[in-house]
Amino acid sequence: MDRESRRSVSGVVTLLTDFGLLDGYVASMKGVMLGINPAAVLVDVTHDVPPQDVRVAAFVLHTAHRHFPRRTVHLVVVDPEVGTSRVGVILDTGDALFVCPDNGVLSYLLAADGSAAERGPTLLDGAGTVRAAIPEGWRAVRIAESCYWLQNPSSTFHGRDIFAPVAAYLSLGEPVESFGPAMVSLRAFELPVARKLPEGGVEGGVIHVDHFGNLITSLRAKDLPKGSVMVEIGGHHIQGLVRTYAEGSGLVALLGSSGYLEVALPSGSAARLTGLGLDAPVRVVPRK
Repeated sequence: MDRESRRSVSGVVTLLTDFGLLDGYVASMKGVMLGINPAAVLVDVTHDVPPQDVRVAAFVLHTAHRHFPRRTVHLVVVDPEVGTSRVGVILDTGDALFVCPDNGVLSYLLAADGSAAERGPTLLDGAGTVRAAIPEGWRAVRIAESCYWLQNPSSTFHGRDIFAPVAAYLSLGEPVESFGPAMVSLRAFELPVARKLPEGGVEGGVIHVDHFGNLITSLRAKDLPKGSVMVEIGGHHIQGLVRTYAEGSGLVALLGSSGYLEVALPSGSAARLTGLGLDAPVRVVPRK
């Protein structure tokens, strides 16, 4: 297939891993991609995801991918099941392409489009994931065509030997359907939903703790009661919302840049102060 007939791409490839920077893993992946597409623009999202923490990777991807040029290729390798029967996938939303293991790392992306991933707390398989349908107008394929891989791929480094070359070929405009058969669903962990309370409040949970120790919750602006509110978390009661991290003293609550309600500690760590982390419950009630 000639270059003109290939699908439009931006030439940008982002990398999101749990590899850290002490070893040569990230550099090896970049070297493979540049060997296939020397003109690729490689952007590091982060390589500091806690080891094997798919939930953290999913949230970081969710908050970062939307800020890149259209038809960027997003490569995510946080892969606790590397070398097992789990499959690699490409998801094409029309606006962007995602290359990753099928392990739930696309959960927020699927839920944002209203898929079955955002239904409640029930876990339907041993890995804590469900099958979420591919939204209408999107395409997903299983990475199966080994002609796009490095020869003799390692059973422990699919990031370098399978996912990196696939991302590079996608950045050249290779059609998604060339890489393998279509998929109708992907693995996703179910995301907490806002639960309305009888007194007019709402309940959710902590879904991410960022580098500063801010507790990012599952509640968004649209979920909150109208007017002044009180935020309850870990026995703490926070009166009202502030606009910035510099306002107030002690624990504060605000709507962060990702659009979610956060609990923060000005010049400190809310996570350290409260001892709270993922899944900690949070309630927001009308302020009396």
